[in-house]
Amino acid sequence: MEEFPVRTVEGLCLGTSLAISGLFFYIYRKKRKSVDKLNEAPHINLDGKLADLLNVTPGKCLQYVVIEGAVQPVGEPLRSQYQEGSVGVVQKLMLREHKLVWNSLAHTWMDSERVLHQRVNTVPFSLVGSDQAKVRVLCPLEASELKMEILHEKFHQATYGFTDIVGQYLSGEKPKGQLETEEMLKVGATLTGVGELILDTDRVLKLRPPTDGSEYFLSTADFETLRLEQEDQAVVWRVLASVFALAGAAVVLWVGCRYYRSLRVCWEQERLKREFETLGARGSGATQEGSREQETPLENDCVICLAQPRSCVLLDCGHVCCCYSCYQALPQPICPICRQAINRVVPLYQA
Repeated sequence: MEEFPVRTVEGLCLGTSLAISGLFFYIYRKKRKSVDKLNEAPHINLDGKLADLLNVTPGKCLQYVVIEGAVQPVGEPLRSQYQEGSVGVVQKLMLREHKLVWNSLAHTWMDSERVLHQRVNTVPFSLVGSDQAKVRVLCPLEASELKMEILHEKFHQATYGFTDIVGQYLSGEKPKGQLETEEMLKVGATLTGVGELILDTDRVLKLRPPTDGSEYFLSTADFETLRLEQEDQAVVWRVLASVFALAGAAVVLWVGCRYYRSLRVCWEQERLKREFETLGARGSGATQEGSREQETPLENDCVICLAQPRSCVLLDCGHVCCCYSCYQALPQPICPICRQAINRVVPLYQA
């Protein structure tokens, strides 16, 4: 039995597809767990009774809850640098460079970008509900899905001369310009928070990242939209994991089919070998009996070794010129008489 033949490219494709599929499946399971936690999380009304509810709760803590309210700063808010009168509690300033990079494989210019500078400013803030009940939001930058409003976006076009153009073609990079943006979570925006709700010793309600490792969410969308977005992401990761798993299975199937075909060739060669050995044994017995009367004529000898009788027919040309041992020793499957390719060989039966 031959060893299972896996070529380098096949092994590389199989290992890569299985590794990527495993990674995507891990992300899917993590995202699926987050969706399940979201579906099980209770909705808490932000009102004056919430502090009393937490006061009688064991540990004064609710592990994973959904709460909604309006954003309100604890002290002075942040002011926009580009839009007068806009104030918020989280501000992100970013400067990104856009350029074209030459792709030698695709033989085309590809868009590329990188962050040159980024700064995030925050101030303490709370979510305000009915009856002016407040929940202090902790660690907002650790939350997922915190999408803020874009207040400023300006693209600064790059300018260059002739020497710059020559340098760009030599280096393979064409600067397009720089994009300047400002994003802000504005005061008064409705925010949906999903996390751990606690009552502090000074009777201040606080929303913080869950201590059990569950995903922490702060979103300007409503809860149903947030839940559907997370479910869609889970479906995407599951599809990607399935696609790469099927790719790995296809590689295994391809290698298995190729191995089976090679086994069939080996089995056919073994069958022919046994058949030729049986034919040779019969021919040697007949030769020993007939040697007393006359010697084997020279024209029936193998044209290669000149020792064994001709015992096989080479197809498709039909020449009978060699024994099976010499046929197996041919460096290439080519007829030694007409140089035509040998597709198959059959034993020669002489009457």
